Amino acid sequence: MGKSIVLADPRGFCAGVDRAIQTVETILRTARGRSAEDGLTGVADETAVPPVYVRRQIVHNRHVVGDLAAQGAVFVEELDEIPESAVKAGVPVVFSAHGVSPAVQEEARRRGMHVVDATCPLVSKVHREVLRYVKEGYEIVYIGHRGHDEAVGVVGEAPDHVHLIEHVDDVSSLDFTEDDRLVYLSQTTLSIDETRDVIEALKTRFPWIIEPPSSDICYATQNRQTAVKSVAEKSDCVVVVGSANSSNSVRLMEVAEQALDGRGHAHRVDDATELDPRWFDGVEAVGVTSGASVPEDLVSGVVKALEALGYDDVSYVTTTKEKMHFVLPAELRSAARKQDRHR
Repeated sequence: MGKSIVLADPRGFCAGVDRAIQTVETILRTARGRSAEDGLTGVADETAVPPVYVRRQIVHNRHVVGDLAAQGAVFVEELDEIPESAVKAGVPVVFSAHGVSPAVQEEARRRGMHVVDATCPLVSKVHREVLRYVKEGYEIVYIGHRGHDEAVGVVGEAPDHVHLIEHVDDVSSLDFTEDDRLVYLSQTTLSIDETRDVIEALKTRFPWIIEPPSSDICYATQNRQTAVKSVAEKSDCVVVVGSANSSNSVRLMEVAEQALDGRGHAHRVDDATELDPRWFDGVEAVGVTSGASVPEDLVSGVVKALEALGYDDVSYVTTTKEKMHFVLPAELRSAARKQDRHR
C-alpha cells in the first residue's frame, strides 16, 4: 500500500463563520456595485471612505482577514479607531462572529454608527441566557478561555455576576453558598470532552448548580473533534489547518495528538507553506482536517503539497453530514438576493 491522505469530513467552515464572511462580502459587493453605477470603476480616490469597517478579526483566520482586507474591508481593534467622517458617511461597522459586550454596543449607539451584527447565532443565544439568568437572580459560572473575544463579550453582559473559569483547578477559587442560585454556561468553541471534567468538578463542589436547558456547545466544534479522532485512528500523523489564534483549530490539534496515542504527532499550519517534510519521515498515512474558520482552498493546498511528497491516495472519513445554515443579518438579505440574481 502506498502513502495516503485521510481527509476528515466535516471540516472547515461552520454556519456561523460562513454567515460572518458572507456579511462582509455582501457589503463589499454592494459598495462595488454603487461605485460602478457612479462611474467610479478603476478610479482611485484617496479621499473616499472605506466600504466597511470590521471590529476585530471577522473570524480567527489570517487568510480570510487578509482576503477581505484586499477587497477593501478595514479591520480595527476598537471602535475609536474609526474616524468620525466614516461614521457620518454611514459606513457599515461589522461586529465579528465572536460577539461583543454591551459596552461596545453602547459606544456604537452613542456615536451613531451603522452597525451590522455578524455575531454567530449560537453565541447570541449564550448572551441571551446570561441576561435571563441574571434577571432570575442567578450567579453564572462561565467556562471559557480568558481573553478570547467570545468570552470577553459574554462576561461583559454582567461582569458582576458572570464568573469565568478555564480549568478544573479554577473551581476551588469559586466562593458560593447554598443560598446562591447557580448555573453554568460555556464558550461555544469548547467541546463536550473539554468541559466534562470542569462540569463534574462544579457539580461535586456545588451539587445544586444547574445546567442550561440546551447545550451551548457549538455543533461544529463537537463534529470536527469527533471526525479528527476517527481520522487519527487511521493515520500516523495529522495536519490541522488553522490559525494560531483559532481556539477550535488549536484544540483540534490537541485532540488529534491524544487520539494518535504516541503513534505519531499532530501539527497545526496556517497553510501549505508551513509544512515541514521532516514531519512525514516514515509516515504512511497523513490525516488532514481544518478548523471552523478555514477556507477549503487552504486544505486543498495542503493536500497538493502532500501529493508532491508522494501521498497520492486520498480517502475520506465521514462522521456526520452538517446541514446547519444561518441567514444573513436582516438588513443584508435583499442585497444578497439581488447579487445572486445578477451572478
